Parts: sequence; C-alpha cells; structure tokens
Amino acid sequence: MIIDGVFSGGGIKGFALIGAIQVLEEKGFSFNRTAGTSAGSIIAAFIAAGYNGQEINQMLNDMDIGVLLDRRHDWLPIPFAKWLLLYWKLGLYKGDALEKWVGDTLAAKGVRTFIDIPFQSLRIIASDITNGRLVVLPDDLEIYGIDPAAFPIAKAVRMSCSIPYFFEPVKLNGTKRKFGNLFVDGGVLSNFPMWLFDSDHVKKVRPVLGIKLSADDERKKPQKIENAIEMFNALFKTMKDAHDSRYISRKHVKNIIFVPMKEISATDFLLNEESKAILINRGRHCAQAFLRRWSY
Repeated sequence: MIIDGVFSGGGIKGFALIGAIQVLEEKGFSFNRTAGTSAGSIIAAFIAAGYNGQEINQMLNDMDIGVLLDRRHDWLPIPFAKWLLLYWKLGLYKGDALEKWVGDTLAAKGVRTFIDIPFQSLRIIASDITNGRLVVLPDDLEIYGIDPAAFPIAKAVRMSCSIPYFFEPVKLNGTKRKFGNLFVDGGVLSNFPMWLFDSDHVKKVRPVLGIKLSADDERKKPQKIENAIEMFNALFKTMKDAHDSRYISRKHVKNIIFVPMKEISATDFLLNEESKAILINRGRHCAQAFLRRWSY
C-alpha cells in the first residue's frame, strides 16, 4: 500500500524511526510523500531520494555518528573559550559535517536539489528566528527570493536539524533582506508536522501515517515547574509541542505510531551500539503493535 509518511524530530533518538519504517516496509507499505522535522527530516529526505529502511539502518550503523560534531577550534587557550565561541557563533558545533554527510548520501542516489525529486514529495520544517516564522521547505523559500527547485536538500535538512545552541543557526541571505535570516531546528515551532498531509484543510489523497518519538500519554502530562531551569524547559516544550497539539485530534491519533522516549538524550551523538539497537527495536515493536490494530 502507498502511504504518506510524517516523521517527528528527536535528535539522535531518530534511530527509533528507522525500526518503525523497516516494519512498515516489511508489511508492504511504501511512501509517496514524506515530511519531517529535525531527525525526521533526515529520514524523510533519504526516503524521498530512494533509500529504504534497511539501507538507512546499515548506513548509520557503519558510520561514526560522532564525526558530525564539528566543533570550532578554540582560538584562546583558556578553559571557557568554547563558551565565548558559543556566544558569538550561537552554537557549539558548526553543522557543516552534518550537511556534507547528508549531501554526499543523497548525491549517491543522484539527488542534490529539490528539482531532483518529484514535486512536493518532500517537505521539511525549519524555524526562522529572524522573522519569527515557521517555514516549510522548499515551498516557503520564495518568500526570501530563493528558487525552491534549485535549493540543496542537504541545506534544508541542516536548517531543520540546527538544535539551538548545539548547532550553529543557518544563515540565508536571499534577496529580500540585507543582513540575512537565521534558521534553527524546525522542532522549535513544529516538531511533528502531521498537519502538512492530514488536517481538515488539506485534502487527503492516500492514507497518512505518522511516527512520533513520544508516548501519547506524555503529551497530556502537566509540567512540574518549581525553579527557573524547569520553567525554561517547560517554555521550550510548550513552543515545541503546542502548535502540533492543535492538529493532533482524536481523529489523527489513530494514524500515529507513538514511540516512548525517556532515558536517551536527543544530543547524545556518542550513542553506543547497544543503545542504537534498543532504539531501533523499540521502533520496530511499536510499529508492529500499531499495525495489529490499525484500520486504514
């Protein structure tokens, strides 16, 4: 069966998405269109380029994820030099290595820009913090005077994956603003863009299935706020989840594979092989349980 797929963000926890996708493919499902945020944008882009779940799994298992952490060289021989760089560069890591890896992987399938894949087969979410705007790539690039078809998919993925303060924001100059626009992780504004393919205002032409890296009951759990740090965490979670929660009604929940995520950090890029296997198997288990009750 041909479906549209939506994949949530979650940083390194995205390994669980791969396990769920493998199960779907084993059961005869294939993707016509994909959409994603952050880690989900990587998976969505690879699928749009022609990779299957097994190939993505093998590719990630064969590489050292740590090489994606391209820290800038400290220019001052003092302990807090990296924090000075963070102040000026707005991120601990550049993000160049991530973009290059995604670009090289897509190029192996002959895919570089959005013109190399079917029209609107891939949608990626990013956050424009210069203008306070949720951005759907490649569609919204015209706002900045940029040709969507000629835009590199790897650049779009990097924009969506630029976790605030972890990776440096991506700057696009375009033609509409003299000093450029800064983009960060799409999860800041929409971590699970199910609304792109499945909402009351979008005509659904085929089944839409989402994979979300958080349990259904976790969405309803109140935040504990007793100090400034807990307040900051609650503010960030509200920004990340509130927009999507408006669109995930009871009608949509039945089409979402919820994968519980609690004990692994989204930025743990030094994940060992055992933890990777746990995540993949968790995704597989949740997808198998979902398909036993899913009515499409």
